[in-house]
Amino acid sequence: FQAEDGIRDTDRSRGLGDEYKRQVYGLCLCLFMGIFSCIPEAPEHKTEKDASAIVLDEDSDIIWRNFSLGRISFDDKAPHSKGSRIFRRLIPDTEVYIRQLSRIVLHTLYESPEEYIIPVHHLRFMLEDTDGVACKWGGNGEVAISCSTRHIESLFKDDDDAAKVYFEIRGVLLHELTHVYQQEPQGIGSYGTNREFRAFIEGMADAVRIANGGFHRGAYRPTGGSYMDGYLHAGYFFVWLRDYKDPEFLRKFNRSALEVVPWSFDGAVKYALGSEYHIDELWREYQRVMEEEK
Repeated sequence: FQAEDGIRDTDRSRGLGDEYKRQVYGLCLCLFMGIFSCIPEAPEHKTEKDASAIVLDEDSDIIWRNFSLGRISFDDKAPHSKGSRIFRRLIPDTEVYIRQLSRIVLHTLYESPEEYIIPVHHLRFMLEDTDGVACKWGGNGEVAISCSTRHIESLFKDDDDAAKVYFEIRGVLLHELTHVYQQEPQGIGSYGTNREFRAFIEGMADAVRIANGGFHRGAYRPTGGSYMDGYLHAGYFFVWLRDYKDPEFLRKFNRSALEVVPWSFDGAVKYALGSEYHIDELWREYQRVMEEEK
């Protein structure tokens, strides 16, 4: 794959298609390639940089801890690569870490386990010596996430970069795990054929990452463009709607994919916020606020 995030989904009933999508985050423009001899110690997990202070409260943790995440396995296909050694030093227990992030993603997307949540029987996480950053594929309860060891290695200059790489791994996994658990629009085609579908899928994945500290505050927040561009354009917009219109917006917007058929952005916004709201008017308001905050 050639981008930070890709979906190759073999469950055609979910509509994502069976090819990698290739989109590049603005973040990728900041990467530097290189081979470095230093392998860092795991960073302290109390700094603002790693954003690990964003965790579930005790009651929510108990609720989601009892939710079955199925089997999670780790397959390191590049064990001799420097990126693999860096990853394993920073994330010594991959299964436990992915379970923790999965619960955070689920809590962001759903009010409770009582809602309909796509069942996952086996989540396979892989490290691979490939270009790009990460991708998710699979279906029918069997899904996989692959992360590039080259991308991990590319972020290093010296030991001081340990926290930066840990932060990036966490953010990428929040995005990809959202693809595992999010709902998908009905009645409008598929990821490969419909722009609204793609914008919703990728916008929600970045929104979950943003909402849980996966980007430094305000970093890479684009101005201009359209919510139809998905990714960060839509992600920051969705989080703004949560912050200023309805604290339950992300959950309601995710649920709209089941309740609004055929799905549309305007129909989903009306479902989440009320019939008096219009997606384009909200986008223009959001853009005005972004300009004022410059």
